[in-house]
Amino acid sequence: MSSNLIPERPLLISPTLASTIGLDEAVMLHVISEIQLQLSTIARAGLTWVETDAEMLGKWLPFWKSDKIRQVQQSLQEKGLLQIDMTAPGKIILAINKPGMPKPAAAPRPAPQQCQQAAGISSGRATQIAEDWRPSEDFYALCAQRNIPRHYIDERIRLFIISQQERRRAQYSWHNVFYKYILREWENSRAHKNLKELEATMTADWQPGEDALSILEHAGINHSFIEDAVPEFVLYWRETGLKTSTWNTKFIAHVRRQWAKYEVALEHDTTPKLLPEDYQPGEEVFEVLEMANIDPQFAQGLIPEFILYWRERKEVSASWHTKFLQHVKYKWSHRTEEKGDFIERVTDRSWAS
Repeated sequence: MSSNLIPERPLLISPTLASTIGLDEAVMLHVISEIQLQLSTIARAGLTWVETDAEMLGKWLPFWKSDKIRQVQQSLQEKGLLQIDMTAPGKIILAINKPGMPKPAAAPRPAPQQCQQAAGISSGRATQIAEDWRPSEDFYALCAQRNIPRHYIDERIRLFIISQQERRRAQYSWHNVFYKYILREWENSRAHKNLKELEATMTADWQPGEDALSILEHAGINHSFIEDAVPEFVLYWRETGLKTSTWNTKFIAHVRRQWAKYEVALEHDTTPKLLPEDYQPGEEVFEVLEMANIDPQFAQGLIPEFILYWRERKEVSASWHTKFLQHVKYKWSHRTEEKGDFIERVTDRSWAS
């Protein structure tokens, strides 16, 4: 049959097989059987082995990416339907492990080098890992392509063997299981290392990133309020000496908590009025200051001068609690400057406005 829509030999998939082992797995088995028909094969342990590589499999399976191909191969291997081993770097040999496969009349005796390359091939049955199991040299070569050092692999062999012995699992290829284990451990260690490299202690000139400022402003938090929160945040975390890579995240959480308390502390009466002679900040004001790690006794000591200043000016305000909060933060930051360990950038926009 000739058709412009079918320029290649079609893949013939058994519906029964696909429903039993999965469509992807059935497609892969058919492709491997076609490769065996077109390439030279090696008969060993009652199985027909064929050597191929990722490029060839990609041409046979152009509708799958390389990750998908490896995933389906692994699925077939775990189902006991396919055996896989590595030879030279980038090369693999495959054998369909189906029942009833005819045993070849004469299997050529492999050369010593071939035996070494095929050290990881199972005997056609699942076995538990041996106490003295070791990966082959080809395994190290494959890992080297991913820049995984040999010493990194060697340090994890014993732990891998013990963990598999405790699970009492049987596998067709321990090389394949160990390869997945090493890749997972390597990626996790690299991610952890990269995160550690980003960790740092709080510095005196720290400023929140643009993303953090954008998140807070989109939450309806006043920009001046955000700026005023920076000095106290820096002071607190410099004293703790904590190292982290998430300072912006911590700052967002800190400002949000303070803003929630701050809004509660705002006076509900919006009518401007003189500061009362007996003015006292509400409990909510001290809760906000406590969130900023400002000593409440320090704030209490500022009340008389705050009253005196504003009574003499005879100015009115709709929110004296707000002014008092800003005043305390201003004084607190300048108090730390006198100790020589604070940033010289604190300004007060509301104390004397």
